[in-house]
Amino acid sequence: MRRHGVVLKLFVITSAFILFIFTLVMLAEGLFFERFYRMSRIHQLESSINRVNDQYNEVKGNERELSNLLGKFMNQNDTSSVVLNKSFNKANLNPYYVKLQSGAKIITVPIPTAGATINTIPRGVSLDDNMVVDGIFMDEKDTVLHPIAFWPDNSAPLDQGLVRIKGKVLEFLLPEQRSFNPLYQDALVDEALQDWTASVEKYLPRLHAGETVSSEWKDPWSGVEYAVLVKFLTDTEQDEHYMFVMASLQPVGEAVNILKKYVIYLAPVILALVLALSLIYSRIVSRPLLTLNRSAARLAMLDFTDHPEIRSKDEFGELSKNMNTLSQNLDLALHELRLANEQLQEDMREKQRSEQLRKELVANISHELKTPLGIVKGFAEGLQDGVADDKKERYLALIVNETDRMNALIMDMLELSKFEVKAIQLKIERFSLTELMREVTGSFTQQLEIKHLLLRLRQDREEELYVNADRKRLEQVLLNLLSNAIRYAVPDSTIVIEMEMAEGATIKTIVENTGPSIAEEDLSRIWDQFYRAERSRDRKSGGTGLGLAIVKHILELHGSIYGVVNTGNGVAFSFLLQEDKGEIDDE
Repeated sequence: MRRHGVVLKLFVITSAFILFIFTLVMLAEGLFFERFYRMSRIHQLESSINRVNDQYNEVKGNERELSNLLGKFMNQNDTSSVVLNKSFNKANLNPYYVKLQSGAKIITVPIPTAGATINTIPRGVSLDDNMVVDGIFMDEKDTVLHPIAFWPDNSAPLDQGLVRIKGKVLEFLLPEQRSFNPLYQDALVDEALQDWTASVEKYLPRLHAGETVSSEWKDPWSGVEYAVLVKFLTDTEQDEHYMFVMASLQPVGEAVNILKKYVIYLAPVILALVLALSLIYSRIVSRPLLTLNRSAARLAMLDFTDHPEIRSKDEFGELSKNMNTLSQNLDLALHELRLANEQLQEDMREKQRSEQLRKELVANISHELKTPLGIVKGFAEGLQDGVADDKKERYLALIVNETDRMNALIMDMLELSKFEVKAIQLKIERFSLTELMREVTGSFTQQLEIKHLLLRLRQDREEELYVNADRKRLEQVLLNLLSNAIRYAVPDSTIVIEMEMAEGATIKTIVENTGPSIAEEDLSRIWDQFYRAERSRDRKSGGTGLGLAIVKHILELHGSIYGVVNTGNGVAFSFLLQEDKGEIDDE
C-alpha cells in the first residue's frame, strides 16, 4: 500500500471507525446495559400488570379464574406474584394445579409453593396423559388431593398414610418458562413483602392514584436483587386488593460480569478480524478506484486507447462506462481537431503561397508591362521628334508588335482569372483526339520551319482515338504545350507527340522536345503563373508566362492527371484523358 494511497487511508479509517464503534458498544454494555435492562424489565412488568388489572374485574370473585390469571402472568413474565388484601396480607390463591379424571371423579391436585421442591413438580405434562399421584385428600368428597409425589407408573411403593390415584390429565397449570427454581423464588415473597410493608405508608397515595410502585429488594441469603412492583387492583374500599410482583434481576448482572470477562479474551480476536476484514474491504472498494485512476492518468497523457471497463451495476460501473465514452469522444474530437488543424495549416500555407504568388504576379505584371511600355514610349517619342521617313514604318511595326504582346498578356491574365474564380463552364462533347491533334500541329508549320524542327506524331492504334471533353479548351492545352515545346527546343531537333493507351482505358498524350532540362526543384513550380525555370528567358523566349498555369486549370477541370519529367535529352509534358469508345449514348 502506498503511503498516501486511498487503500491505506480507507483501511485506517475503516479500522478506526469499527474499533471506535466496538469500544463504544462495549462501554455502553458495561456502563448502561444493566440499567437499561432494569428499566426495560420494569416497564414490561408494568404493562403486563396493567393488562392483569383490566382482566381482574372480569374474574373478581372467582377464586379459580383468579388463580389461573395469576399463574399465567407468572409463567409469561417469570415472576413471583401474589394478591394482597387491604391489610396487605396474601390472599389464599394457589395458581398451579393439575386436574385429573380418575374413574368417575374429577380430582384437583394443587401444586403448593411452600414446603415443595423443584423435583416434586411434574415435567412434560400434556392433556390426556396418564398420571400417578401419591398424597392426602384435603376435603370430604375426596376431590382435592395434596400431592406428596408424582410417579410415571404404579411400580413405586406407596408410603403409609398416603393414597394413590391414577387418572387422565384434563387440565393443568404448572411453572413454565420460569427461572431455575421458581418455588424458592416464590417462597421469598413473604420475606420481601414483610420488608416492603414496613414502609407502605409512603406508597399508599401513589397506589390509590393508580400508579405502579416499583422498588428493589435484595435476598439477604443469596445476595440476588429483585424488582418489586405493587399495583392497586380495585378502587372500591369494600373490595380493596393489590397485586404484589417480584422479578429477579440476577440474569442481567451475571451476563454483564461474564461479558466484561469475555471481552478481555475476545478483544484481540476482534482486533485481528477487524484489521483483516478492513484490509480486504479496503482493497475491494479501492480496486475500481485504482482502475479508474489509471484510466484517468492515461486520459491525461492523451492516450485514448481501450480502457478496462468495470462491469458492475453501481456508481463505479457507471463512472467507468462514462469515462470510456469520454475517452472515445475525446479521441474523436482530438482526431477531428487534428484534421482541422492540418487543414488550417494547409490553408495557411495556401494563403501564404497565394500571397507570395500575388506579390510575384504584381511584380511580374509590372515587369512584363513596363518593358513594352518603355519600348512603345521610346519609339513614339522618336516619331514625335521626326525621325527619318525610312524608320517610321519600322517604329510603327515595333509599336504594334509590343501592343499585341501587351494585349496577349492581358487576355491571358483575364483567362486565368476566370479559371481561378471557377467561372469557366466546360462544354463536354465526344470528338476525335487524333483529328484535333492534326489540326493543332498544322497551325505550327511556320514556327517549325523557322527553327528547322521536325514534328513526329505517333499513335498506338491506327483508328481514331475519341474522348469526352471540352474541345475548345483541350485545343488550348495542346496549343500551349506545343508552343512551349517549340519555344524551348534546340534548332534542327525533333518534337515528338505520342498518344498511347494507359491503364484504366485512358489515353496518355505526351509532348516531348529536345532541349535544356528543368531543374528538379522547379518541376513542381512551372505550372505557376509567370514562373520560368530560366529567368533570363523571359522576353527573349516569347510567351506571357501564363500558358502552363492555364493548362493546369483546364486539365484539373477535366479531372486529368498531368505532369512533366526530364527525359535526358529534353522535357516531356503529359496528361491523361478517359477514352470514349462510343458505347455510351449521346445523352
